Amino acid sequence: GQGKDRFFTYLTSIAEENAYYDSGSSAGFGIRLGVDSTQSRLFVIEAFEGAPALAAGIDRGAEILAIGTSASDLKTVSSIVAAGGTAALTTALGPDTTGTSRVLRISDAAGTRNVTLAKTDFSLAPVSSRYGAQVITDGGQQYGYVNLRTFISTADPALRAAFARFKAAGITNVIVDFRYNGGGLISIAQLMGDLMGANRSTSEVFDYMTFRPEKSAENETRTFQPQAESIAPTRVAFIGTAGTASASELVIAAAIPYLHANAALIGTNTYGKPVGQIALDKASCDDRLRVIAFSLQNANRQGAYYTGLANTVEASCQAADDIGYPLGDPREASTRSALDFLEGKSCTRITASTDATTASLRSGAGRRDLLMPMAASTAQREVPGLF
Repeated sequence: GQGKDRFFTYLTSIAEENAYYDSGSSAGFGIRLGVDSTQSRLFVIEAFEGAPALAAGIDRGAEILAIGTSASDLKTVSSIVAAGGTAALTTALGPDTTGTSRVLRISDAAGTRNVTLAKTDFSLAPVSSRYGAQVITDGGQQYGYVNLRTFISTADPALRAAFARFKAAGITNVIVDFRYNGGGLISIAQLMGDLMGANRSTSEVFDYMTFRPEKSAENETRTFQPQAESIAPTRVAFIGTAGTASASELVIAAAIPYLHANAALIGTNTYGKPVGQIALDKASCDDRLRVIAFSLQNANRQGAYYTGLANTVEASCQAADDIGYPLGDPREASTRSALDFLEGKSCTRITASTDATTASLRSGAGRRDLLMPMAASTAQREVPGLF
């Protein structure tokens, strides 16, 4: 009722969770999906490397017009929603098990066509090999751009490589794109802070992890640990939406005491999850209870952002999520706004009411909500919209 545990405590599979956090392993088509404000149109928000959809030519911006088990029983997305709401879309897409096959009618720049896809096991790359880490040249200046999809173990080498590249180029202005990142391992969030903390001392606090008084012996204070690849950013633009949660929000909040208004939230308000779970396992049943047990705070003890970070950050800029362009493209609205902030241009501040309670993404065509199943897997919790 206080908004402090909005479906954050849940039962999951030990094996499934370990496989995801260790390597990003999951089964599916390898796409992130969103529905428009009428909930009658279904769009591909992102496609993942090494998965069936991208291999079949389906990528960001494509619209799924119809779904079927074969070409002869295709049902339009609007009719599926009319019969059973967005939950019926999840059902129509089938279980996330290897071998599940569906025919999708796709409309994109290449035209309209039917594509048959079979769900497979794949390892989700936390940083895309296509656009996840790049140096953007704009107005004669260079800016670092890194898009972290999820906080899993394999993000460690990918993030180190990205920041090593920024360091070699002498970059001090960075865009960190968390717009769909639902969180994950706190250790990777702390690493990300370290990679942006070349000028931080090992006595300066990154975050406080605080349990209830009876468990205070478990409390931890994490200080910065600068790495060989670390940079000392002068300005950071964090792209976020209401799909941005948990570990993503921790990284943003941790920057505030040190960068103040030189660290901005770009896009819309975030989800609001300044808490974390411990794991209680019953190995004989492959059951893991993830239960909320501790709060997270930055060096200023700011941590009660249950309605999102809009009122906590010292700078912010409203921006749309434009699926008509690739992520990290300077023409894409949120990336453009991030570059404008880094260049010192003015903008309209984000308010706490901006998409604070649902994973909403706005574009010129209106609002889109990430499609989330009622019984989400670990991967779908951390990568909202994943199918």
